Amino acid sequence: MIATRGGLVEMVASPAPGGNDRLPDAVAHLKTVVDRAQFPIELASTAEARAARTSLVTQLDDYVIPRLAALDAPLLVVVGGSTGSGKSTLVNSVVRETVSRSGVLRPTTRAPVLVHHEADREWFTTKVLPRFGRLTGRSDSQGTADDDMSSVRLVTSDSLPAGLALLDAPDIDSVVAANRELSRQLLNAADLWLFVTTAARYADAVPWDLLREAGDRGTSVAIVLDRVPDEAVVEVREDLARMLAEQRLDGAPIFTVRETVLEEGGLLPEGEVGPLRRWLATLAEDAVARQTVVRRTLSGALDSLSGRVTGLVEASDDQQMAASGLRRAADRAYDDALEGVELGVSDGTLLRGEVLARWQEFVGTGEFLRTIESGIGRIRDRITAAVKGQPQPADQLGEVLQSGVASLIQAQADRAASDVRRQWRNAPGGEVLLAHRTGLGMSSVDLPDRVDRLVRDWQSDLLAMIREEGQDKRTTARVLAYGVNALSVVLMLVVFTHTSGLTGAEGGIAAGSAVLGQRILEAIFGDQAVRDLARKARRDLMDRVQALYADEERRYLEAVDDVAVDTNQSSDLAQAAVSVRAAR
Repeated sequence: MIATRGGLVEMVASPAPGGNDRLPDAVAHLKTVVDRAQFPIELASTAEARAARTSLVTQLDDYVIPRLAALDAPLLVVVGGSTGSGKSTLVNSVVRETVSRSGVLRPTTRAPVLVHHEADREWFTTKVLPRFGRLTGRSDSQGTADDDMSSVRLVTSDSLPAGLALLDAPDIDSVVAANRELSRQLLNAADLWLFVTTAARYADAVPWDLLREAGDRGTSVAIVLDRVPDEAVVEVREDLARMLAEQRLDGAPIFTVRETVLEEGGLLPEGEVGPLRRWLATLAEDAVARQTVVRRTLSGALDSLSGRVTGLVEASDDQQMAASGLRRAADRAYDDALEGVELGVSDGTLLRGEVLARWQEFVGTGEFLRTIESGIGRIRDRITAAVKGQPQPADQLGEVLQSGVASLIQAQADRAASDVRRQWRNAPGGEVLLAHRTGLGMSSVDLPDRVDRLVRDWQSDLLAMIREEGQDKRTTARVLAYGVNALSVVLMLVVFTHTSGLTGAEGGIAAGSAVLGQRILEAIFGDQAVRDLARKARRDLMDRVQALYADEERRYLEAVDDVAVDTNQSSDLAQAAVSVRAAR
C-alpha cells in the first residue's frame, strides 16, 4: 500500500509476485493462448470478450512480461486524465521545463511523451514498453504530422531523478477513439497511475470507470486534484477521498493544486507542485519504496488474471453453445425434411390426380378394379399392347411419377431451408451469419436440376434392378413381354404402396392401383422378390435424398464451422491460468 503522512511516503510491503523462474514462462504461455483466442460469433458477450482479450494481451505484453523480466527497472508513472485536465502542464511543472506541449486545440494527436533521467536511457530505449516504437527529441508543435501514435517520444531531463519516469498519456475521454485506446493501453502498462482531474470534473463517469478498474486490479494510484478554488479545497478533497474509498482506493494519496495564475513558460508555481515532486523523488530514491509500488501493481495484475481469463472462458463457452445450437437447428430441419420425403413416398400421397389418370390409361380405364379379379393375363395383354403403341402410356406414367417425386423432394428441401432461416434468426449469432452469407435461408440455385438428376438416376437403377431380377429364361421372357420400362414404372408405383394419407374415393382407387401393380410384378418375379425389389428401391431412393439433403445442409454447417471457435479454447485458457497460479 501507499499512503501519505505529513507529506512523507509511508510504504507497507506486499508479497512478491513470484518466487521462481517458472512464472515468466507461465505468463508468456498464457499470453500466447489468450492472443489466439477468437470470438467470431456475434453474441451478447462477444464485444466485451474481444475488448477484454485485447486489454489482457496488451497488459501482458506491455507490462507484466517486461516487468517480470526486469523487476529492478525504473518506476514508470503514467500521467492520465480527462480532456483539458492539465496533464502536460503538470508534467512540465514537475520537471520545471517544457518537455510536453499542451494542446490548445482539442483533440490533439501526437506520440505520448516519456520523460526520464539520462541515466535511465537504456531502460526506456530497449526494455520498457517493448511493443512501442521510439521517437527522440522534443516535439516543437502540438501534434506534428510525423508523430506516430504507435511510438513513444523520449525526452531526457536532469530535473527528474533517476529511477522514475513520467509518461504524458492521451486523454482518456478523447473524441478520437485511437487516443482513448492508447490511453488505456498505457495505463495498463503503468507501475503507478497518476490521475489528473479538476475540481469541476473529478466526478465524471469515464475516469471513474478506469479508477474502478484500477482498484479491482490492485494498480497503484495517486490523484492530482487540479484547479481547486481556495474556498472549495476541503470540501472537494473530502468528497473525492470518500469516492476513492468506495472503489477500494482509500490508500491513494491526493495532491491538491489550487486555482492559480501560471508562471512564465506556462508552469504551475513551485508551491503548488512541490509536494508532488518530493513524493515522486522519494519513490525514485528509495529502492524499497519503489519496489513496493512495482510489486503491488504487478501482484495486482497477476491476481486479476484468473478472473479476467474466467470471463474469456465463459465467452468461449457461449461461442461453443451458439455454434452447437446453429448446427442442431440445421440438423433438425433437414432430418425433418428427410422424414417428410419418406412419409410422402410411402403413404400414397404421390398417387393422386394425374398419376392415377395416367395409371388408368396404362392398364385400361374400363372395369378398372375388376381387372384385379380377372387374372393377370388380360392385364398383360393390355400392357403389351400399350408398350407397342404410340404414345406409350408407360412413359407418360413414368414422367408424372418422376415429376411427383421431384416436387416432393424439392418442396421438403425448400421447407428445411426456410426452417433453418427462421430458427437462425431467433438463435444467438444466427441473424448476423445469415446476413453475411448470401444464399443461406433458401435452397441452392441448382437444386431443381440436381433433384431431377437424382430421380432420373434412381429410375435408371430401377431398370437395372428389373433386368437383373429377370435373368433366367422364363422370367426374361415375361419381362420382355411387358417391357423393362413398363415394369420399372410399375415398380415405382409399388414403392408408393401405403395409402394412409389418402381418404375417400381417391384413396380406394390408389389402394387398388397399389394392389394391382404388386400383382403384376408378383406374376413375373414372385411375391418375395417383389417385396425385396420394393424395399431395395425405396431404400435406394431415400439414400439418394439423404445425400442430397446432406449437401444442402453442409452449406449451413460450413458457415458455422467458419466462425466456430476451437473446441479446446475454453480448456486451454483455463489451464493456462491454472499454470500461472501454480507458478506463483
